[in-house]
Amino acid sequence: MNIYEINDLGEKLSTNPYPGRGIVLGMTPDGRHSAAAYFIMGRSVNSRNRIFAEEPDGIRTEAFDASKVSDPSLIIYHPVRRTGGRLIVTNGNQTDTIRDYIEEGKGFSDALRTREFEPDGPNWTPRISGMIEKDGSYQLSILKSIDEEGSACARQTFEYPGTPGLGHFIHTYVTDGNPIPSFTGEPERVAVPDDMDAFTEMIWNCLNEDNKISLYVCWTDLTDGTFKETILNKNK
Repeated sequence: MNIYEINDLGEKLSTNPYPGRGIVLGMTPDGRHSAAAYFIMGRSVNSRNRIFAEEPDGIRTEAFDASKVSDPSLIIYHPVRRTGGRLIVTNGNQTDTIRDYIEEGKGFSDALRTREFEPDGPNWTPRISGMIEKDGSYQLSILKSIDEEGSACARQTFEYPGTPGLGHFIHTYVTDGNPIPSFTGEPERVAVPDDMDAFTEMIWNCLNEDNKISLYVCWTDLTDGTFKETILNKNK
């Protein structure tokens, strides 16, 4: 077993009908850019009724058809925020918690100690979060239930140096199920290319057609902090 194998992200996505929401953070092979991707999927009408929309400091989710919204509490949030040269990416409103802590001079893990998994038993959807630093290093975290009853929260944080051509992928669920099984283990090692457009197209095309909703991808120049971002929405 090669524990340092770099996997094909497209293969992982195309063989999994429901990874849920997913974050990929990493660095391009030339070492010039940090890379970030965030996608959302959904099975219910409420979850599927969403799009990504641009914000001055990132993106937000919003309802595609406001008349179909049944419960906005866990589906409307800011998945991406930028602050102080850092990029924060999460699957919930903990994005704002992390941003607030960072702006107060506190840490990524400090912020997440105040949060826990989503209150959507019996799934107890994990909260996944990531943050890229100005030098291209990054952190990933998952907050998930310690048991089937949702009685307590297990918190795991992983820190990585920016490594050319390497990314790490974390997602909310192992695959589809009822209840849906939470992600387990370390974030998965995946390849990151130099070509942002090709990376975006690959992720979008490999996500399950019935369940995919939206995708955000961002390339940030590590020399001057300029960035390029792309948003794809199934609902148009």
